Amino acid sequence: MKNVTDALIDRLRGEVAGPVLAPGDKGYDEELSGFNLAVTHTPDVVVGLMSEADAVAVVRAAAETGTPVRVLATGHGIPNPMRGGIVVTTRRMTGVTVDAEEQVAHIAAGTQWAEVIAAAAPYGLAPITGASDAVGCIGYTLGGGLGPLARTYGFSSDWAREFRVVTAAGEVVTANETEHPDLFWALRGGKGGFGIVTAMDFGLVELRTLYGGSVFFDAEHIASALTTWAEWTNALPESANSSVVILRLPPLEFIPEPLRGKTVLSVRFAYVGDAADGKRLFQPIRDAAPALIDAVGEMPATDIALIHNDPKDPTPSWDRGLMLAELDAEFIATFLDVAGPEQQLPLVAVELRHLGGATERDVPEGSAVGGRSGACTLTLIGVPDPSLFEKVLPATVDGILGRLEPWVSEETTVNFAGGFALPGSYEKSWPADTFARLADVRSTYDPDTLFPFGPRQENSGS
Repeated sequence: MKNVTDALIDRLRGEVAGPVLAPGDKGYDEELSGFNLAVTHTPDVVVGLMSEADAVAVVRAAAETGTPVRVLATGHGIPNPMRGGIVVTTRRMTGVTVDAEEQVAHIAAGTQWAEVIAAAAPYGLAPITGASDAVGCIGYTLGGGLGPLARTYGFSSDWAREFRVVTAAGEVVTANETEHPDLFWALRGGKGGFGIVTAMDFGLVELRTLYGGSVFFDAEHIASALTTWAEWTNALPESANSSVVILRLPPLEFIPEPLRGKTVLSVRFAYVGDAADGKRLFQPIRDAAPALIDAVGEMPATDIALIHNDPKDPTPSWDRGLMLAELDAEFIATFLDVAGPEQQLPLVAVELRHLGGATERDVPEGSAVGGRSGACTLTLIGVPDPSLFEKVLPATVDGILGRLEPWVSEETTVNFAGGFALPGSYEKSWPADTFARLADVRSTYDPDTLFPFGPRQENSGS
């Protein structure tokens, strides 16, 4: 990999308004710090973008010297270290404007979902977000995105209306249904390797309230509640969304007392429609077993992140993810056998997200999203102890997935691929024809691989 020269660094410092930092410079480590504290990036230079003009200047300088460029926004989607070359950060490029009449949000590169939710709410509108509102909008959307309302509204990338992109030629292009439609197709689900996305137009839906939240069951009731959940999902309408997660919680004070130090099952629910109908639909879960906490009810759409209540503070993290082709009684029995409350596992969370509904249908003009055939996602999150990341957690998860292999889908989706750590997960992140077409689009817009992407090229991130 080509190293960045002093001359290139000097050029960037002369042309870019934002900070240009080399190893040893004050602020270098802080500029590269993302959500996953277990990942340390060591580029030859990191550039904090202030504007689209900064992005153009970086790309043109990098292209002239053959220096690779990667992107870091919040770092939620980067499980692998980025080494050498140039890393650009987009966290300073924030801002949202809402066109209420067109129901579109204009989103800058480094914006997080919380900002979009807040900007849209006064108009009675909402974006189709991820589970966490602290995730960067653009990196998440480039990978498809399966949030708490996916069965009702589809992948988040289905709502992308337009992208502004700095290509490897150092040109700013608009990619939408009519301009650069091949690039637009690729950016809706193809994730990385196309350029620096500086802004996105994103469609909004009319949504002020929903019926949702989480209910928690103690260890002794997990088998009953999970079995009920799996059967219950078979008859849910598209307006109903649900996921479950087995949590092994430490005895720490910030955890609610009824859950502290326990292994519990959380059943999450999000229903778009009348609250009375949502309550009726959710009743079989309430009847499955006594609850430790029941926090499901009518809620403002602005509180959607409370359904999953994911951590917002940076932490060391390790996970593996894939998709399941089927969710039947035999799977649940095997799942409980390998990951249930009786097992002593170094995992803080093992999650299943029920799919189907709108996730199965592509947008009319087509998109690069992988995973539309999946029945469910499976994510395993390790104890946040980096000493376990290299051997203990991979061995544990390999054992679990070995037992669950009969239900694993041939296809997954890139945002759940865990940095392509599992063999074949890069190729399986898209259908074969989509994978081949993505390669063609990358070669068209980035023929010299200025923006590396893939398991052997270190990922660009969200």
